[in-house]
Amino acid sequence: MPSPAASTPDPGISDNDLDAGPGGPPPAPDLPSPGGTRPASVPRDVLGLLGPAPGGPAFDGHRPPPAGLVADCVHCGFCLPSCPTYVLWGEEMDSPRGRIHLMRQGLEGEPLGESMVGHFDACLGCMACVTACPSGVRYDTLIARTRQQVERRHRRPARERALRAAIFALFPYPKRLRLLRGPLWAYQASGLRALLGRSGLLPRLAPTLATLESLAPRLTRAPKAPDRVPAYGPRRAVVGMLTGCVQSAFFPGVNAATARVLAAEGCEVLLNPARQGCCGALSLHNGREEEARRFARDLVDAFDGTGIDYFVVNAAGCGSALKEYGDLLADDPAYAQRAAAFAARVRDFSELLVELGPVARRHPLPVSVAYHDACHLGHAQGIRSQPRELLRAVPELELREIADPELCCGSAGVWNVLNPEPAAELGERKARNVLGTGARLLVTANPGCLMQIAAALPRAGGGRIGLAHTAQVLDASIRRLPVRHLLS
Repeated sequence: MPSPAASTPDPGISDNDLDAGPGGPPPAPDLPSPGGTRPASVPRDVLGLLGPAPGGPAFDGHRPPPAGLVADCVHCGFCLPSCPTYVLWGEEMDSPRGRIHLMRQGLEGEPLGESMVGHFDACLGCMACVTACPSGVRYDTLIARTRQQVERRHRRPARERALRAAIFALFPYPKRLRLLRGPLWAYQASGLRALLGRSGLLPRLAPTLATLESLAPRLTRAPKAPDRVPAYGPRRAVVGMLTGCVQSAFFPGVNAATARVLAAEGCEVLLNPARQGCCGALSLHNGREEEARRFARDLVDAFDGTGIDYFVVNAAGCGSALKEYGDLLADDPAYAQRAAAFAARVRDFSELLVELGPVARRHPLPVSVAYHDACHLGHAQGIRSQPRELLRAVPELELREIADPELCCGSAGVWNVLNPEPAAELGERKARNVLGTGARLLVTANPGCLMQIAAALPRAGGGRIGLAHTAQVLDASIRRLPVRHLLS
């Protein structure tokens, strides 16, 4: 999409509107020279000038971005170095404070034009700015409300609508994802993957398919999940456990390890796989409000009356969404109280283990580990110390920190599928920092991060490093498995 013409009327954005004060904003690290890779649908306009667009104001009366939260932003600029898109492109309207400025323009009557939508779409939703903001601006609420407005009120080009429709007809449905396992296994076993990789044809002919192909993990055996896993020793709690969509289809070993560790720590684990579906995280984080509400109601129903003390999640993005059920269903009389009560029981896997305190004995694992903070665990849920505490408690395990930990790896749900080129840049940056630790094993708590970094490692220098979920490391330690079990 071309940049706005010089004659485009200025909607009122000036340099002073985004001035950070006498000291200026903190510099963004390692900004590329102008012309860096950017989603084709987002124009390169430094001030985000909005061209004339038909229609009324950008936002309607159903859950618009709250004006009071918009006013909380003082445009100090502390968010800039933590924002992946600002780091990539150095453009104000692709920073949190720039997007908040556009939200204010929308609340004041500016139409929801292509340029405005492009800047909102370019946001990864990583919430690093929430951590960085000294004023406590709730950008998480603002971007979520804004995306819901965009999905209802903006009509995207036909090709983009078709891609999004395909994504949301597949990824939130575990049974549909599991149907892909057979063809994907055959493709991986045939050697065709290596052949296509050497030819370089797929990225040129079908870039979206090439992105999906590069992200697909090496498949492992996927045994059927049981309804219940009994506690080992005295029962300390009854917990429900989310099996997930991508997690259950492509990382079944993570779910199995999670259940084993919980059982070893005295938890009776209820999985209820026949009734579980998507938690709605993918839909919620992309503005598909009604779809997310439907998934949320179904999951609340699936565990209603089971008597669980906690509901455990081992995927960062899912955990973030589940903790928002109270707000998501607040105006639903039949579900408001039930959803809020359910959300209050939600715990991340590492969060619950630290809360309960460990009882299972840890055995030595002589391995160096680089821990990656998944954005929706560290920034959205504020869970950073718990996984590190659990890893440091494993004898002979050496924990190493990754440079620039606040910057997203570029996965961000389906952002890497919708924006493959900038996602690849972010992935390679993260992969280089991971390899720079010299660790033998990368550990994180989100399937999207595992896939994104695994795909980027060959492009970042091809260093060899194992990848594992936090639960798999603890499971190996408790069961006395050798380190090679994690590195294979």
